[in-house]
Order: sequence, then structure tokens, then C-alpha cells
Amino acid sequence: MAQEVRGVIAPGKDEPVRVETIVVPDPGPGEAVVQVQACGVCHTDLHYKQGGINDEFPFLLGHEAAGVVESVGEGVTDVAPGDFVILNWRAVCGRCRACLRGRPWYCFDTHNASQKMTLAATGQELSPALGIGAFADKTLVAAGQCTKVDPGVSPAVAGLLGCGVMAGIGAAINTGNVGRGDTVAVIGCGGVGDAAIAGANLAGAARIIAVDIDDRKLELARRMGATHTVNSAQTDPVEAIRDLTGGFGADVVIEAVGRPETYQQAFYARDLAGTVVLVGVPTPEMKLELPLLDVFGRGGALKSSWYGDCLPSRDFPMLVDLHQQGRLDLGAFVTETIQLDEVEKAFERMHAGDVLRSVVVL
Repeated sequence: MAQEVRGVIAPGKDEPVRVETIVVPDPGPGEAVVQVQACGVCHTDLHYKQGGINDEFPFLLGHEAAGVVESVGEGVTDVAPGDFVILNWRAVCGRCRACLRGRPWYCFDTHNASQKMTLAATGQELSPALGIGAFADKTLVAAGQCTKVDPGVSPAVAGLLGCGVMAGIGAAINTGNVGRGDTVAVIGCGGVGDAAIAGANLAGAARIIAVDIDDRKLELARRMGATHTVNSAQTDPVEAIRDLTGGFGADVVIEAVGRPETYQQAFYARDLAGTVVLVGVPTPEMKLELPLLDVFGRGGALKSSWYGDCLPSRDFPMLVDLHQQGRLDLGAFVTETIQLDEVEKAFERMHAGDVLRSVVVL
């Protein structure tokens, strides 16, 4: 039987979000209803609110979430009611050419729930952020979006693996292939950039250089494992990174801003045959111009990292285990916990750079 619950809705471009009553249908084949316990406030949710993703308003926001499976539809075998899960936004198909080659993290046909959640007052269909919509008491997702993990972990930190923290850690470990003794630079020290620093630290990087224009963020970056910091509002970051790497540049540079200017910095701050990883999300109008001779002459690899090239079934349980062992401090990413009706204020604090992550706890 369909249920009515609270959810945070973005009604139109740049309009304030509000809490509305939404209708969550019973799960159909391959679907699951999840009782949400916590959901992080991610910059992607703000992009949805601002119309930067698409114009399919109204949006049901929230996607960095953890909770308990309440019910499942026909044919679901991987999760069952009562399972504690982290939600992911890329349920792999298992049938596309990437999956059949044994590279499911590149799946070309990821999917979400088929049914739509709706506004209770009007019946209008909602567009769930990244196919999840977890600023809600309950949400409907494809069962493949649920990854079972140890229920002993706090939902407030587990949910962060559903997007930003996984994107950053994966950019370092999976996409950048950071190894023991490498030098790494991370440009942009928000949640994703700090996660990339944590990932480089886990991988055994010898030197991790954090670059940002905000000294508050640089201090947080040191707590995440950065060995050196550069305020790029005061110092040329390319020259600073070269000075800190014997004049050569970093083995891996991770760009966590998503702007042409910072990407160029990343390109020239890497060593010959080094790797640039773009994990910051650009907007559609942005253009990049680089001398083709420099692209050819410097060699190496220019990579984009989607969701940290993660495979949730492999990576989420591993990272939860590392957290529980005390080797990955996921709690350090949580600046504050809030209620559903405080999401609009959380966006304001995010825009001002006052928080690393606000987390809605239900």
C-alpha cells in the first residue's frame, strides 16, 4: 500500500526548498522502499535546486543516504527487509558491453526505480535527485541502488559514501591509481577534495599537497592527511607544487573544482607522464583550451572520474570496514547534523564555505 511521508522539494529554479507530503508507492519488480536514517547535503543537490542539472522540476532532493530496507518487490534477491544499506546512484545492469567485459564500474546502462513518487496534494510526479530522493522519511529506489553494509556503522557517516566521499576516495585510488611513495596534489578542498586527500593517504602517498583559496579549508585538509597546503589566492599553485616536488610536479593531480582555470593548473602541475584526474563537475557552458603540443609532449594520462570509478558492492563495505578499524575517519566529514526543515539553511552555509557536510538525521 502506498505511503505518505515527508520530503524536501525543490519546486522551481532558485526557489527555496520546502518540506511537502509525498507519496511513496509499494515497490514493483526490482525495486525497494528504504526507510532513510540519514542523508548528507551535497553540492549536487544545490545544483538541482539552481537548475544546473536539468529543468525537470519539482525535484525530490537528497542522495547521500543510508537507511534500512523496509520492503522489496518481485525478483529482488540481493537485499531483504531489515538490511542496513547505503544508497548509490549507479545501479549496474550486468548486461551492457562494460559489464560483460568485467568492468561494471563503467556500466553504460545504469538504472533507477521505474515507478515515480508524487506530491500528495496534486499527484504531480517528482524527479528524485540522482534517482534517489532521500531527503525524505522513505524513498523508492531500484534494488541495485542498495548496498548492504555492517549495521554497526553510524548512518550519519555511512551515507556520505553514497556520493561525495566515495567520489573523492575513488578519484585517488581507483581512477588516479595513487600508490605508495607517490606525490599527489589536490586542487579544491571541499568534501570531494578532502576525500581525495584521505584516499591518497590510505594509498600510501608520500606527499599530499592541498590547494584552495580558503585557509579554513586548508586547515581541514591537513586534518584529512595533507602534508602541505597552498593558498592559490596568494601563490601560483603550479609553481608551489613544483617547488614542493623537486621541480618536477606531482605524480597525480586531482582537480576537485570543475573549472577550466583549475584544470589548466592541474595539467601543468603534474610531472612528465603524470596523471590528471578531473572529479570536479563542470557546467555545460565551460570550455577548455590547451596547446595540443603540450598534451602530446607531456605524455601521461588525462582522466575523468565518475563516482570515483567505484563499484558499490566492492567499495562501500571495504570503506566501512576501514572506518570501523580507525583507518578512515568518516566522522571528520560531518560538520553538523540537522533536521529536514533545515536543508535550505544548510545550502546557505555550504555556499558560504562554513561546512564540510551537513547531514540530515531522520
